[in-house]
Amino acid sequence: MIRLRCQLFHGTNFEVPYLPSRPSVMTVHDLSPWINPDWHQSAGRVRARCPMLIRLGIATMVIVPTQVVKIQVIAQFRTAPSRVVVIPHGASETFRPGPPSNRPPYFLYAGTLEPRKSLGHLIAAWREVRRSEAVDLVLAGRARSDFLMPAPEPGLYLTGEVSDRELSALYAGAIAVVYPSQYEGFGLPVLEAMQCGACVFISRDAALREVGGGAALSLEGMKAWVEALRAAAARPQWLEDRRQMSLARAGEFSWEQTARATREVYHEAMRRFSVTT
Repeated sequence: MIRLRCQLFHGTNFEVPYLPSRPSVMTVHDLSPWINPDWHQSAGRVRARCPMLIRLGIATMVIVPTQVVKIQVIAQFRTAPSRVVVIPHGASETFRPGPPSNRPPYFLYAGTLEPRKSLGHLIAAWREVRRSEAVDLVLAGRARSDFLMPAPEPGLYLTGEVSDRELSALYAGAIAVVYPSQYEGFGLPVLEAMQCGACVFISRDAALREVGGGAALSLEGMKAWVEALRAAAARPQWLEDRRQMSLARAGEFSWEQTARATREVYHEAMRRFSVTT
């Protein structure tokens, strides 16, 4: 950092330099490596390094995406609340209401395919709904190596990774975007979907509810998921109010706001570093 004449270092993924020669800011996206190590079996270095960097004050400031994660970071790493700043994410302007994807009626999950996302339960709920409603389930995203791929069956489609433009059309055309994750720090697909005017169903995860802000319908348990999916498939007019709620909620986020708030954290980190040194 000295050689490069850096004024400040921002580690965007759980890390900053061990030698605090300059002020630094660390982004902690979530605490999933600590909540369940099985979710991130290759994250041993993160679990060992991050607590030390925060507890010893080597990271001058910490950025988190939600109030939920702030509370978790303070408790997990025993750090002062004033060092942890909540800065929500934004969504790309590519995600906006537009022409829908040219598909038969479908529900959409978008994101990494991994055990934490509870996709097995989602598929089971959709399968029950499909007994009476002609609706497909589309899973869009990269499959991690530890994800158990579902057996092929009629109406279930795995697209793999898609471009933002393709994903925007998928969001816009879905009966509902479904995100049953067990744990999130923010849940960017939820915001992307709302920005496209999609109706969104989420789990009871606290961070997802914080981002959804009441615009996303929060569900718990197989029965609730089956009932909500069935209602959405059978009575699409029921969804229109929720689509308007999604657009209104998404309007409260932007990358410009994120950038401005992040710059303020940089200034605060430099002020604090100059005082302590």
